[in-house]
Amino acid sequence: MNRILVKEPEVIMRHGKPSAVILDINSYRELLERAEDVEDLEELKQLRKKPLKFRKLSEFVKEYSLNV
Repeated sequence: MNRILVKEPEVIMRHGKPSAVILDINSYRELLERAEDVEDLEELKQLRKKPLKFRKLSEFVKEYSLNV
C-alpha cells in the first residue's frame, strides 16, 4: 500500500473557488482538538457569568440518594 504524507493542506478547487481541503490525519486531529478547546472555553465563559449556588451536603445526598 502506498503511503502519502501531506504536510501542507491541499486545497481542492471547483469552478475556480476553493471547495475542500485535504489534511493529513494528525493535522485533522489537531484541528478537532482546537475546535473542542474553543467550545470548552466559550462554555466556561458562559458559566462564569452565572452566580455560584451552594447547598448543604445533606441536601445533595438526599437528592442523589447517596449513602455517606
